Amino acid sequence: MGATFVVVLREGFEAALLLGIVYAYLAQIGHPESRRYVTLGGALAVAASIVMGVAVSLLSGPLADVGPDVIALVVIFGAVALLTWHGWWMGWHARELRGALQRRVDAAHASHQLWMVGLIAFTGVFREGAETVLFLWGLMTQIEDLTGWAALAGAAGGLLGAVGLGWLVFQGGRRLSVLRFFGVTSFLIMFLAAGLFSAGVGRLQGLGFLPGGDPLWDTSWLLDDHGNAGGFLAGLIGYRARPSVLEVVAYVVYLAGAGMLFFPSVFRPGTRRNGDVTEPAQTSRV
Repeated sequence: MGATFVVVLREGFEAALLLGIVYAYLAQIGHPESRRYVTLGGALAVAASIVMGVAVSLLSGPLADVGPDVIALVVIFGAVALLTWHGWWMGWHARELRGALQRRVDAAHASHQLWMVGLIAFTGVFREGAETVLFLWGLMTQIEDLTGWAALAGAAGGLLGAVGLGWLVFQGGRRLSVLRFFGVTSFLIMFLAAGLFSAGVGRLQGLGFLPGGDPLWDTSWLLDDHGNAGGFLAGLIGYRARPSVLEVVAYVVYLAGAGMLFFPSVFRPGTRRNGDVTEPAQTSRV
């Protein structure tokens, strides 16, 4: 449930942030009447995301005929790839999000094609919705003890949290640091993806594609990954009570690689942090 909460919180907040930026900028440039296009685009994107979720659920049955283990592997590694790309993109482009959206809105008004403002909202929100569906599908495939109700509860909590954070940013002033929020959630998602990657390696071992071996340790007597607390940690950070050597190696290697992708400013020499903005130490702006 913790993993679904983090995923939906992150993706929902990104969607709320995108809509909020567009709403605020339309008011700033004197075109509040265009907000209806944004609202319509966002609503259609939410509906399309729900339809996609239903379609994925319906397709999961027929696809199981191909082989449940094969489908599970494709879903798990697909979710890892998508989480990794998403974390990398946000690490490099989060600070440019507002400016990029404003330029697209300006272009829509300059061409008198106001429907494009709604398209901006639709594409942005649907992207987050589609990613959420795929991430949750990957988690449901990997965590056998995660029931539909537990996933739904975590997702609902994450969605409510995203709405609350969006309200804080755009109604409560600038008290919430958006970049710090993305930094914290990227850190959690990095561990979540590492757990998925390690689980995928474990499944490959179970199918005989990779060599197996005895568990590196056994902490099931202290914290069983099928229990309540252990299961929560299994979904959130990939905890395993009896991991193999390859699973541990895969987990550590992924964390090392993803850390450099998710947090480029930490590993790039000659950078500095100035409040919410990270920029090259030698760069000057006009």
